Amino acid sequence: MKATQIRFFSPLENNKPKEKKAKKSAPVTGYISSAGKLVFPAKSVAQLAFDPENTKFKVGVQEGKRKIKSLYVIPATDGQEGAFELEKAAKSYSVSLPVILQKSGIDYADSKYVFTIKPFDYEDGVVGYELLLNDQAPKPAYTGKPRGRKPQNKAAE
Repeated sequence: MKATQIRFFSPLENNKPKEKKAKKSAPVTGYISSAGKLVFPAKSVAQLAFDPENTKFKVGVQEGKRKIKSLYVIPATDGQEGAFELEKAAKSYSVSLPVILQKSGIDYADSKYVFTIKPFDYEDGVVGYELLLNDQAPKPAYTGKPRGRKPQNKAAE
């Protein structure tokens, strides 16, 4: 009888490959201080992976909108006019914009605004950041007339 070639299995081949779970990264956030500064915590700056010491930013809003729901922060190239510098604080970096925010109708002194930072592709491979504003103040109570049908009185029957 002729000897046949046999390939033997190892116990390691019988193990299921462990599926790697995708880590949910925490949303990148910041806030507007009561002095009118856009504050980026050091943790957020690390997640966005840009050099805060050497990067200047252009700040803008979507044209043609009355109410601001988001600010756009785009890294400026060297020598570009109208760029803001990041100021170093204890555990954060900030951009001072009190007059611009006030003119835009953002009442940062009375209510706290928190923003979520979402990167987007701007132009020519430049990555910009959209700051989606969330007002933390509760909505004012409704003071208008009640609408709809009037409730029927069941006790009258």
